[in-house]
Amino acid sequence: MEKYRIRSASPIDYTMRTIGGKWKPIMLYLISMDINRFGLLRRGVYGISKQMLTKQLRELEADGLITRKIYPEIPPRVEYFITEKGYSIFPIIDSMQAWGEQYMKFDEEGNVI
Repeated sequence: MEKYRIRSASPIDYTMRTIGGKWKPIMLYLISMDINRFGLLRRGVYGISKQMLTKQLRELEADGLITRKIYPEIPPRVEYFITEKGYSIFPIIDSMQAWGEQYMKFDEEGNVI
């Protein structure tokens, strides 16, 4: 039975802690599509608060998946970019998108059910 035990420090656990949750995969996808400024991300991620967006961006940056560039302008402009490590996670995100496209269902009004 011991060989089937999954440790909490497993590679799957690490991956889920890095990109898991409701927002991070969506944010990574949007940033990769050049929707990389705070206001654009906030409009692109339905239902996220400013505080949660800030927290998730900081976590993605701390994990090395994105980098932040601050432009010395008035007012300051900040843009986020996917790092090499961040792009390495895209096969997982692409698989999530393909799975969703295959199984997502809609009602008569076009809402996801």
